[in-house]
Amino acid sequence: MYIGRIVSVAQTEDGRLCAMYRVSSRSFPNRQAVLNSNKVSIIPIAGYETDIQKNPYISYNCLRNILDGEVAVLSNGSHTDPIAEKIINGMPTRDAIALTLMALDFEKDDYATPRIVAVVDKAEGSGWLGVVRSDGLEVRRMDLKPGRFFYVATYEENFISSCHSGVFPAMSADEACTFILGGGVFSERTHPVTAVTAMASQEGFDIAIQNSPVFAK
Repeated sequence: MYIGRIVSVAQTEDGRLCAMYRVSSRSFPNRQAVLNSNKVSIIPIAGYETDIQKNPYISYNCLRNILDGEVAVLSNGSHTDPIAEKIINGMPTRDAIALTLMALDFEKDDYATPRIVAVVDKAEGSGWLGVVRSDGLEVRRMDLKPGRFFYVATYEENFISSCHSGVFPAMSADEACTFILGGGVFSERTHPVTAVTAMASQEGFDIAIQNSPVFAK
């Protein structure tokens, strides 16, 4: 089943927070994640730079690691930065997500693609999911427990529900990338392109990037 982009919040078996993002794409699979200091950007791979002219929504910062490694923000679009900046300036996570999603609204492409976001906060021990669709907006602090994850996607499973969850086996950021690309329920979600994850550590968040071994065709 194709559900498009995916964001997820999770807790490891030993209680560490994790946020995950997966690019899944049928139309623009030729993209990669690039780490630059405390942020990760999604950009076209070499030879496909002109894809941005076809769709301006395909390149963006998908991750910001902020507040000295206390908070990680992951999303499927340009809303990553304003959510991060609002949290940096002291706005509560719920309000930062809700106000930004309300202001930017869903993407005005051919599919009215929802904007989705995941935020994990080490100080609060919290994991949040948000989504804005053409028919509504949802923001929720998820009831995280050791070894469990929750997710929301851009299509089909684009509403926040306790049903969109499962067992989370990963214990490192690299393992989390492998998991969201093709583990558990995600093995049944098609057209994976790349994954980006942030997992809590003593120093802040460990960031990992992993490209799918097979690009969508």
